[in-house]
Amino acid sequence: MAMGFTLVFVDQPKEAQDAAVSAVAALDEPTRKRLYEHVVRRPGPVSRDEAAAALGLARQTAAFHLDRLADESLLDVVYERRSGRAGPGAGRPAKLYRRSATQVYVSLPERHYEIAGRLLAQAVDESEATGEPARTVLHRRAQELGDRLGKQDGPGVVDLLERYGFEPRREGDAIVLVNCPFHTLAREHTETVCGMNLHLLRGVLEGMGETRLEACLAPDPGRCCVRLEPTA
Repeated sequence: MAMGFTLVFVDQPKEAQDAAVSAVAALDEPTRKRLYEHVVRRPGPVSRDEAAAALGLARQTAAFHLDRLADESLLDVVYERRSGRAGPGAGRPAKLYRRSATQVYVSLPERHYEIAGRLLAQAVDESEATGEPARTVLHRRAQELGDRLGKQDGPGVVDLLERYGFEPRREGDAIVLVNCPFHTLAREHTETVCGMNLHLLRGVLEGMGETRLEACLAPDPGRCCVRLEPTA
């Protein structure tokens, strides 16, 4: 099935996940899905009349579904004059639709493989440029990213980890992370990805100024490899 959009989710919290679910759900309606696929296959923007004629729909029906796809950010709206004329008497620009640049990803349980991909790519590039070991660079980059996330205004540590898919649960004074956002990578490249995750969460705690907890490696089947323990 040629859906025409890339399933990617970049460092985004739950609000963006909810928007992605809504966008994907919009494609569950058969007519809307056909219109979306028609638009993304065309080399240029498509008008309501063109889409309606191509799919044998009433213009009003095509307009309704195209606007719904635009509301969900799956299509972009542009305005162009198709007459080739300009100035007075050229007529109003036509409302046209084209594939949106928005990237949508829905994953249950929640995964954030692009975070890992970016960190790993940065580590390789910097290692080749400087000669520093790639894993050392990866740990530093991950901790820097965590620090930036931790310094964002708003949620406490549990809420922030919830927003980024870790599914934190309190066990006494500790916090266990039920979900690993990098699950498949961690299973196949455990030492590399779990080390990256450890430094990411250390950075989060540092960025938040959270001194009562420390991130520790504590592998446990069915859970993230990192656990937040009370500071010794």
